[in-house]
Amino acid sequence: MTNAHGHDHDHDDPWIGDLLKDSPTNWRKWGPDDEVGSLNYLTPDVVLSAAKAITSGKTFTLQVKMANPDGDPVWPGRSGAVRINVMDEGHFLAGKGVETAGGAHYADDYMTCFLQGSTQYDALGHVWYGDQIWNGYDAKTTIGGLAKASVCPIAEKGVVGRGILLDIARWRGKDVLDSGETFTHEDLLACAEAQGATIEPRDILLIRTGWIGSFYRVPSEEFYADFVEPGLTYSPELVEWFRSMEIPNLVTDTIANEVTVDPVSGCVLPLHNALMRNLGVTLTEIACLEDLAADCADDGQYTFLYTAAPLKVVNGTGAPVNPVVIK
Repeated sequence: MTNAHGHDHDHDDPWIGDLLKDSPTNWRKWGPDDEVGSLNYLTPDVVLSAAKAITSGKTFTLQVKMANPDGDPVWPGRSGAVRINVMDEGHFLAGKGVETAGGAHYADDYMTCFLQGSTQYDALGHVWYGDQIWNGYDAKTTIGGLAKASVCPIAEKGVVGRGILLDIARWRGKDVLDSGETFTHEDLLACAEAQGATIEPRDILLIRTGWIGSFYRVPSEEFYADFVEPGLTYSPELVEWFRSMEIPNLVTDTIANEVTVDPVSGCVLPLHNALMRNLGVTLTEIACLEDLAADCADDGQYTFLYTAAPLKVVNGTGAPVNPVVIK
């Protein structure tokens, strides 16, 4: 069956366009050429104010290790990064090294990876429904690479603002949330209150479920068995809260930022569309929040300066990033 939007599906299958037909959008809010969406909320005033969250100078980096011999956490079907040596002492021992004046030896290597195969930013044009991506650009602009709303404009802008950690796992008394366990924006507010913090407009939200941390503690087969991640779940109220709070960026320690399959509608990843495609909220996935969370629990400070800049990959659907948090 083909509906009015040209989408082929069976009668019983949900269509995300129906689910989100009344969902708000920020299309054209920042003009017809915008490619960074809600990151526009991170104005110089917001950045200056965010710097006040620094009290101790402690720093934390949030990227998982790449090309880790023990494995990289990636979406099922993707493979971890592969690093290959192309020059090392072995080449010189074999007489195949590149000799240079002065006799210096060197090592060289390269890496192949999914651009979303590590801690990464999604491009705003990464996911869509119907025939339009973020800001109303034609979905055909994604063919062969994202000509519009790629990760490159996000990388060129950079992301700096006040971050707040919402440690849902610790708040619920768990090391890691259960597979498919859900929470709402109301839970985020309650968690913040329990932590003695307040979510302010234009805050960058960092949500810890413990999921990525568990990747390093359990066998890979167990981690990926019946794979349904915990996370936020769709509701019109949640989307409206993100819109009215002008949230620029959602950062989580899961691979998809949200419950993999919405338990109510049956749609896969509806928040990617409701928040990213429609509101322009940038999504940051596979963040390693264990060390930061332990420190926040220790000193009681859950707000900080958050900074991040993904790689400037032209036409990319996403790019690796190593965010730096300063407390």
